[in-house]
Amino acid sequence: MSISYKLEQFEGPLDLLLHLIEKNKVSIYDIPIAEITDQYLDYVGHMEKEDLDVVSEFLVMAATLLDIKSRMLLPAQETEEGEEEDPRAELVKRLLEYKMYKYMAFELKDRELDAEKVFYKAPTIPKEVARYEPPVDLDKLLDGLTLAKLQSIFEAVMKRQEDKVDPIRSRFGTIKREPVSLEQKITSVMDYARKHRKFSFRSMLERQGDKLEIVVTFLAVLELMKLGKIHLTQEHLFDDMEIETLEAEGEEEELDLKEIEDLD
Repeated sequence: MSISYKLEQFEGPLDLLLHLIEKNKVSIYDIPIAEITDQYLDYVGHMEKEDLDVVSEFLVMAATLLDIKSRMLLPAQETEEGEEEDPRAELVKRLLEYKMYKYMAFELKDRELDAEKVFYKAPTIPKEVARYEPPVDLDKLLDGLTLAKLQSIFEAVMKRQEDKVDPIRSRFGTIKREPVSLEQKITSVMDYARKHRKFSFRSMLERQGDKLEIVVTFLAVLELMKLGKIHLTQEHLFDDMEIETLEAEGEEEELDLKEIEDLD
């Protein structure tokens, strides 16, 4: 039987056999070996003969087909299990493997073509996400940990804590500043006034230790003005005030502080 077709380029003899099987619409498990062999030899006869390496591969397959064809004419041989041996079995196995790899190649080629149509956006991961660390695997972290090791770690931590404590200073009590007494501050301001006679109110406040002492000093000045012991003058608004004692020099009278409330 002759067949007319346009000569095509095949990747090898197995590729040509698959083409002939599909063209004749026959089962790969039941190849009509005589018909396929004739068509195969017809194709090989029309091949160009320049590349001997390629031609030699097709000629080897042609010899294989002829061998299978001749064995098909002989009585069937039985295998060790008592089944009839099919001369086409080895060829069918090779064709199935080749067909699988061929279709896999087509699939990979299609995926490559599809991948060329895909565009990827450059990664713009937020800093919070980039700094994310997966949770600690407690099983892995505590692997091999025993009560004895925990006890050793606890004792080491407690020892470091004890080393931070000064054995001498740790016995010191808390030092607290005694509250400022208004009576004592009145006496102190009066003594200062008797000594300096006339002085700046601001300079006296600057000698105080903290805000509480400044407030009590201001109250003491007000009380002494009310008792008539000192006099305060200010020439212009926001100017510094001048304080002057009203007692005559050498005439120091005892202050009556019974009616003054203590701010302790």
